[in-house]
Amino acid sequence: MVAPFYKLHCLLKRAQMLLLCLGIAYLMAGSILLLQRSSIRVAQPNLASLPPLWSLSAPPTALRTAGLGMRARSRWVAIQAASGGGAKAGGRHWTASRSLGVQHLHHRWFHSLLPESPEQRVSVQRSSRHKGTYIGCFLHNASDRALGGTMLYDLRKMTSSLCQDTCSESGYQFAGLEYGAECHCGNRISSPRAPEEDCSLVCRGERGSPCGGVGRLSIYKVEEQLPGHRKFRNVHYRGCFKLLKSIIGTFPVYSFQPNLTTQSCIETCTDKELPLAVFKKPHCFCTWTSSLFSLNQQSDNQQCVGNHTIASALTASTEPDHYQVYHTPVLDSRCKERMFLPQRSSSLVALSSFPGAGNTWVRHLIELVTGYYTGSFYFDGTLYNRGFKGEKDYWKSGRSICVKTHESGQKEIEMFDSAILLIRNPYRSLMAEFNRKCAGHLGHATDAQWKSKEWPEFVSSYAPWWASHAVSWLKFGRRLLVVHYEELQRDLLPQLRLITAFLNVTMTEERFLCAESNQDGHFKRSGAQRPSFDPFTPDMRQMIDSHIHAVDQALQSRNFSGLPQDYLPR
Repeated sequence: MVAPFYKLHCLLKRAQMLLLCLGIAYLMAGSILLLQRSSIRVAQPNLASLPPLWSLSAPPTALRTAGLGMRARSRWVAIQAASGGGAKAGGRHWTASRSLGVQHLHHRWFHSLLPESPEQRVSVQRSSRHKGTYIGCFLHNASDRALGGTMLYDLRKMTSSLCQDTCSESGYQFAGLEYGAECHCGNRISSPRAPEEDCSLVCRGERGSPCGGVGRLSIYKVEEQLPGHRKFRNVHYRGCFKLLKSIIGTFPVYSFQPNLTTQSCIETCTDKELPLAVFKKPHCFCTWTSSLFSLNQQSDNQQCVGNHTIASALTASTEPDHYQVYHTPVLDSRCKERMFLPQRSSSLVALSSFPGAGNTWVRHLIELVTGYYTGSFYFDGTLYNRGFKGEKDYWKSGRSICVKTHESGQKEIEMFDSAILLIRNPYRSLMAEFNRKCAGHLGHATDAQWKSKEWPEFVSSYAPWWASHAVSWLKFGRRLLVVHYEELQRDLLPQLRLITAFLNVTMTEERFLCAESNQDGHFKRSGAQRPSFDPFTPDMRQMIDSHIHAVDQALQSRNFSGLPQDYLPR
């Protein structure tokens, strides 16, 4: 009896070993296949061996490394840095044959979100349906920028129509598509043509339309509209300012129109790709953002009412006069370029907030004012698709100026060396987060959703989290800067100065003014649409108010100023 059992035991042992070997072989085969289909990855140095980032200077308008002009686009910077020497030979003509391999690396990384397929390329001879007029394929790199206006990212749903609509609403005449996912706008084409076969990538959101290539733009002329009928978004009234005529005379563009209107002045400055329209009928001036238009320099708006004159604005008189100033849709080019940190930091800085407290908006402001990407503890494809390139970077890589997080556990808090703690009125935060859950980053919940059973359940669950999040960071955070959302809205520049000082970044005054001019961005939800009734019941308010008092006491116990007075009556 022993012999058969022994043979059975040996057989079972062999079967176990066989299954183990088959499992290992299966995993290895899967790993090899995954590596073959994935993007080329670049070896990263050991973070522990890198020095901490003690002080940063403002990044240049256009990043140039080793003499090779290039735009900083996410891991493209790391790929270029790893590729090493030979940059001087490239110079202005870096798209020559020697750099085709580098462009291919860029192309493979950028399109790593979806697998490569033959359908990704489109015949340049195929006619496509689009709203505007297709102009052609043009060079677009650091030395030859075809279009110099604003940019829009959408790595999943970019179409030629979406790009043209965006550029038209932003006041531009030309729309250019690059990499199949990026939209560039401008009012003039400033680079030479490229072969049509270079613009062979299709748009992510549609088949059959050319959508640029690597360092190439497929440019369309958007549908023209009659003067005075162009509808712009992101146009803001900056205020009434008193300016000397000697200063006004230095502005780069001047237009005299007897029948001048605010709309026509904004159109004139938008066509000239200048971010500010200075208006006093019948005079229209266009210029760049400067310290002349700081918010603390504003005059009473009544000074600009009825202050129209036919006299020349460029006379020798030195008497100051009042002008209305508007932001055009043009993005100030001084805060358009962004990059990862030039040197990895061994110090991790958190940008921590409760969901709905405006973390994305503050990230937008930090990226504008510093020129460096912010990272994230999570991955939000929507934010990445719209230009937050740090979303795809590993949060511990040390390449981001700070890292977004909503975590509030002791272990997660102690992973960071310092933190910016962003606090917002819980009533506003709860409504903003409920809107996001129901309708996305920019949408609004319907009245039916506010009246549903999900809303009270949401409040009872999330309101305690609002308090525990702040209290936990105050308790376990090592080095904190507390920023209140409401104070950031009221006093933007002073608060941004505190933030950049905390991040140890040296910034120029022009960069702050540029951030102030473009502060809203694309991820600040409009407050126009609100529920038609008060969604907070008396019981909800009693619970939320108790949490407000708890956070206020926790702040004061850490020697921080308490919560703003408007959180609740005291």
